[in-house]
Amino acid sequence: MSITQELLNQVDALARRAGDAIMEIYGRDFAVEHKQDNSPLTEADAAAHHIIADGLARLELKAPVLSEEDTAGFAGADEHGRYWLVDPLDGTKEFIKRNGEFTVNIALIENGKPVLGVVYAPALNTGYVAAEGLGAFKTEGDAAPVAISVAEHQTGTPWRVVGSRSHGGGELPALLEKLGEHQLVPMGSSLKLCLVAENAADIYPRLGPTSLWDTGAAQCVVEQAGGTVVQLSGEPLSYANTREVLNPYFLVLGENDVNWPALFA
Repeated sequence: MSITQELLNQVDALARRAGDAIMEIYGRDFAVEHKQDNSPLTEADAAAHHIIADGLARLELKAPVLSEEDTAGFAGADEHGRYWLVDPLDGTKEFIKRNGEFTVNIALIENGKPVLGVVYAPALNTGYVAAEGLGAFKTEGDAAPVAISVAEHQTGTPWRVVGSRSHGGGELPALLEKLGEHQLVPMGSSLKLCLVAENAADIYPRLGPTSLWDTGAAQCVVEQAGGTVVQLSGEPLSYANTREVLNPYFLVLGENDVNWPALFA
């Protein structure tokens, strides 16, 4: 089954339904638990997960679901190498801080590559959608979707560097020194990648831990907007090995000719 605009619209609507459930909880008191890795968990994570899992099961395109909130229920990709990759609430720390920088992430992976991605920030009422053959788009409020694309960094201007709001990296200062004049733009959740996709930033170096579901949907948005998400080895960030859910370090680039190996020489 090919990816259609109808399928992308259906996944976008599903992410927004999950976002509505998240916002209902966001507007009142809620308890915070902690997983074994000490990462926070709220009832909003579970509520969004159930809405998305039920919704994906109703789509014409059937594929297994790997969700952060149900890793045990995932048996692997299907015979076509496809699976849905879901983070029902990316940026739980931002949710708890109530700063609005959290998202719903839904991606379709095919042979290790994200071919459809939806990122929705319910508190900001801002969404990003992308799919192979369809391009990348941003929606704000009730406005019509607007096509987005990366742009080359302008020589002589400071680099616009996205940094994590809640997760610093000990190697980042050294990289920034090599990069030269720059402006650091703090942001939470997968919105960091989307800033590069919409040309609101030039580069996002991630020199700290992330999981597959943190990046899959937003990587699709970046790539369909003309950008690159690359491991420090030079290989694209891949989703083929679901037995290892942690990503390697990576860079999100708004242009393909950045001399990124020199940053780590």
